Amino acid sequence: MANKEALRDLQNRLAERMLAVRTETPGQSWLAVDCAGMGVLFPLRQAGEIFDAQGLLPVPHTQPWLAGVANLRGGLHTVVDLAGFLGLRAARSGPLPEHAHFVAFNASLGLNCALLVDRLEGLRHAADLRREAPDDTQRPAFAVARWTDAAGRPWQEIALNELATHDMFLGIAG
Repeated sequence: MANKEALRDLQNRLAERMLAVRTETPGQSWLAVDCAGMGVLFPLRQAGEIFDAQGLLPVPHTQPWLAGVANLRGGLHTVVDLAGFLGLRAARSGPLPEHAHFVAFNASLGLNCALLVDRLEGLRHAADLRREAPDDTQRPAFAVARWTDAAGRPWQEIALNELATHDMFLGIAG
């Protein structure tokens, strides 16, 4: 029970901070999440609401990384297992862990979709991170930049607006 209260407190603090950051002077800020041990950054202006991972209904004949659909605030949203989509692990089966969340795309992106992530990691700001030099690795357009925090943890920035138009992401049929 204490874990659920702590998660609610974290969600409330994140929601308040996201609103505060949107009114601050422009700068780069992200919602940080963990997907199969990989740190991922979503631009705040592209991320939508955060939901507890519940009420997920499977959809047959789709890609294994399509976790299902969920009713989020009265709207039907497709839910993609981000770690499965990125190839970080096999797609989930069975009940979702208590610390998993859905992160919806911002409504301005015009896609009723949410990403299943393993854990919320808070907010990150460009001032607190160091951008890594680009390497020769081929990355999809949605994998914008790599960053490192003061503790040395790498973070992959994912542009949700690019992900929302990526052919593989839109090709959910199995």
